[in-house]
Amino acid sequence: MPTEKRTFALIAAAVAGALVFTGCGAGSRVGNDNATSVACDYEAPKAKTTVNVLAYNSSAIDPFTNTMVSSCTKGDVTVKHDPIDFGGQVTKTTATLAGSTGTYDLIETYGFIIPGLAEDDKLVPLDDLYAEHASEHGLDAISESMRQGMSYDGKLYALPMQAQMFVLAYREDLFDQLGLKAPTTFPEMVSAAQAIQAAGLVEHPIALPWLATSDVTTSFEAAMNSLGADFVDADGKVTLDGPEAQQALEAMLALKPFMDPQVTTFDQPKVQQQMYNGTAAMSIMFSGRMNDLTLASNSNLADEFAFAGAPKLTADAQYSYSRLSIDGWSIPKNTELDHDMLFTMMASAVGEDASKASIPAAYPAREGLVTTSNSPYGEAANASIASTMPPVVSPVLADLSNEIRPLLVQVLNGELPVADGMAQMQAAGEKLAG
Repeated sequence: MPTEKRTFALIAAAVAGALVFTGCGAGSRVGNDNATSVACDYEAPKAKTTVNVLAYNSSAIDPFTNTMVSSCTKGDVTVKHDPIDFGGQVTKTTATLAGSTGTYDLIETYGFIIPGLAEDDKLVPLDDLYAEHASEHGLDAISESMRQGMSYDGKLYALPMQAQMFVLAYREDLFDQLGLKAPTTFPEMVSAAQAIQAAGLVEHPIALPWLATSDVTTSFEAAMNSLGADFVDADGKVTLDGPEAQQALEAMLALKPFMDPQVTTFDQPKVQQQMYNGTAAMSIMFSGRMNDLTLASNSNLADEFAFAGAPKLTADAQYSYSRLSIDGWSIPKNTELDHDMLFTMMASAVGEDASKASIPAAYPAREGLVTTSNSPYGEAANASIASTMPPVVSPVLADLSNEIRPLLVQVLNGELPVADGMAQMQAAGEKLAG
């Protein structure tokens, strides 16, 4: 596939596959009142300069973006960011990377698309800039595993900003009433749901984001990850007809009797609504959605929610049912502005002060900042990230997720037997991977 068409395909696939990854609040707007004043010392160009920043708006991303805009705009240099939702960012990322020159000088990226963009030579490798600025900005405090997650073929292509992982939210009042504990496995989720249903408390106790056009493949991948597998192995071989894929599908199907029949129309905001209005008793979402549950302005049940690390598929599973999504800053290869200046802006925006100020809305990439004292779901998030399978780095995963999604939905809706669905997904994956 030609480079430009392939890049477009990867990013377009990520509209569906990674929209949920980022836990984005599409369309949300947060003003500069959450900006942190930090040092941003760079050598300014001699002429007036505008630095255009592309980053979608959400409560988890805005603190970092607003800090960059506020602290790095000075003299004749203006850092400009226009509000945009995630879908708009994806479209504009495609456009700005398509030609020899682009519209944006700094772009927010995420681990899922780094391999494809790096392979297509669309981003500036940051290793030399990182080495030069690491000491001044304390960059070595950024999680090494997150740096690896934003790397490809041994090179760093994005400076990690924040991460999200799956967290279990549940109605502690209902669990206490029935003498239940937070489930640590899928079978325990089923047992808790059965007890809640039998007591007549909630008709559909379990809520998961299985939207047929995006989230559902993330959930399938998380289920396989719990078993130590992914859609492809480390060598790029498609693994959708293996025992882990079968066990993951069967585990997902076992939850369906306790979920709303329209579950494949539910994204994360709809799952939040189920929790807000009491039509669900437990849910698993990205951590960026958890703080919203604690706000009394969103639900009169806010004080009843508790949080725990994501469960495993089985007691002997290697990892939790979770996905690690990493957001960061990248420099497009086609920007005409000085890379050193741009990196300084990125590094300032993910500094310790800015990172601390982003809590509890975000889970910053700097290690050890999120605690039980500064985040209501901090303990749960730390437990999940410690038990989440490290991401498999592959340039085909975004396209592969997009390709198998319709087949996966048919399996979950009972329209396609598990064995047939696996065979068809494997064939589709092998055709795509080549």
